[in-house]
Amino acid sequence: MGNFVNPFTDMGFKIIFGSELSKDMLIIFLNELLRGEQEIEDLTFLDKEDQGDNMRDKGIIYDIYCRTTDGKYIIVEMQNRKHSNFLNRTLYYVCRSIGRQAGRPFLNEADVHSSGNYGDRYKLSAVYGIFLMNFKEKGLEDKFRTDTVITDRETGLVINTNFRQIYLQFPLFTKELKDCETLFERMIYTLKHMDKWDRMPDALKDQVFQRLAQLASVAHLSEADQIAYDKALDRYYVEQTVRHDEYMEGMEKGIQKVAIQMRQKGIPVDTIVQCTGLTAAEIATLN
Repeated sequence: MGNFVNPFTDMGFKIIFGSELSKDMLIIFLNELLRGEQEIEDLTFLDKEDQGDNMRDKGIIYDIYCRTTDGKYIIVEMQNRKHSNFLNRTLYYVCRSIGRQAGRPFLNEADVHSSGNYGDRYKLSAVYGIFLMNFKEKGLEDKFRTDTVITDRETGLVINTNFRQIYLQFPLFTKELKDCETLFERMIYTLKHMDKWDRMPDALKDQVFQRLAQLASVAHLSEADQIAYDKALDRYYVEQTVRHDEYMEGMEKGIQKVAIQMRQKGIPVDTIVQCTGLTAAEIATLN
């Protein structure tokens, strides 16, 4: 363990991106992510910790909202726990942010007359869901970044520009630092590896990384933040261990199934041993 917080813990992400002190870092990150598409001049943390959702989802932070100068919204979610129905859950949170803009979901005739044009209540600003994932999602393609939009299925024409989702699967970002060509790539590399470093590499001399080092230094945490971070880190390691154990259990069952199939086809036991790594005694007990 190095001298910087692990950004894939709830508390580590809050320290780096989730406070008034770190607004500048979040703005830089998002502007690099959305380069050529949006530019954020300021942001506001709205309902930074939705206690109801956090209780249901074991403390995960969903609701850091950013505003662009033209009124668009960006939702930033840090997710490092592999849950079932992950893609449906991200869809729900983006749609919830869209729905909040339109006021009440049902309007009677009096509401229409008092508010003016009925349709004006649904002039929505765009919402971006941005999901940083320390795991691979089987519902997504096997690549680091996936951008989704609402399009015509046949022509690919974008039908509604108010809905965007961007998924970043960190295990699939495999570039070395020397191969990172943009500031965004260097930031992604740093977020992925920084918890193992004692100091920032010499190649990261930009002011943004010095600022990141200052924010993320374990030595600079207050006593309360240190306690909270230690608890979050413990949860992170427990979850990583559980995930690894589940993976190994699945592998073991898969190997056993292959061994059973090979035995049913009359393949010699010594060949099965060589192919699966199981012992002859273990193979004999398989049903």
